[in-house]
Amino acid sequence: MREILEALILGIVQGLTEFLPVSSSGHIELGQWIMGNDTFGEQEVLISVVLHAATALSTIVVFRKDVINILKGLFQFKNNEETRFSLKIILSMIPAALVGVVFEEQLEQLFNGQIVLVGIMLLITGGLLFLADRATKTDKIVGFGHSIIIGIAQAIAIMPGISRSGATISTSVLLGIDRERAARFSFLMVVPLIFGKMAKDILDGGFQITSEIMLPLAVGFLAAFFTGLLACVWMIKLVKNSKLSYFAYYCFIVGIAAIVIKTVMG
Repeated sequence: MREILEALILGIVQGLTEFLPVSSSGHIELGQWIMGNDTFGEQEVLISVVLHAATALSTIVVFRKDVINILKGLFQFKNNEETRFSLKIILSMIPAALVGVVFEEQLEQLFNGQIVLVGIMLLITGGLLFLADRATKTDKIVGFGHSIIIGIAQAIAIMPGISRSGATISTSVLLGIDRERAARFSFLMVVPLIFGKMAKDILDGGFQITSEIMLPLAVGFLAAFFTGLLACVWMIKLVKNSKLSYFAYYCFIVGIAAIVIKTVMG
């Protein structure tokens, strides 16, 4: 029963925080620290793969037309809008992919209960959101140069506590890109990376899916998928209406609380 409850909680946290700019990795770390890290034991990577698969699927459902256009652009080999958008998505993936491959071992050490680090990174996320919410000139489309810069922001957001969506959307808005386009590009650019990371984890993992873990996996997947659908649609509306400062304040509060509590508790 405990495994099912924790899978449900982690699924909801993943679904919400993958799209809302408050750092899914940071909140998963905090959630596991609060609940204890030994519930799933060696199956933690499998749980992570399943939850990320759920949020990737929710992204595809919400942006199904865009995904179809990207796939068309990849195979048309024409100099049209669909092909250019597909190339921009590919460009944006490169920095994070390189960082993930080159610094894999170092990054794994950061996802090991580094609560103070998570708190500090949440404060940085809050600062980015606060600045982006005050941007006034936001009428550009995403260019090739923008794609690389946004991709670098996504690579930095591998750090636990730096919100991926917060970093990429904030960077886009600060570059003058239209808010709705910024949110759309941010959510689409991560889908190939999620599936790539999932494939690597599956190939490396040697997972043992037992009958005991099946129900928690299903509960976590469904929770992440449906909360992800709601959060994705909600986030687009919030970005369009300049509501990022609300999440900035939230990140400040959670970041400070994490640092203080961890420091006091040791």
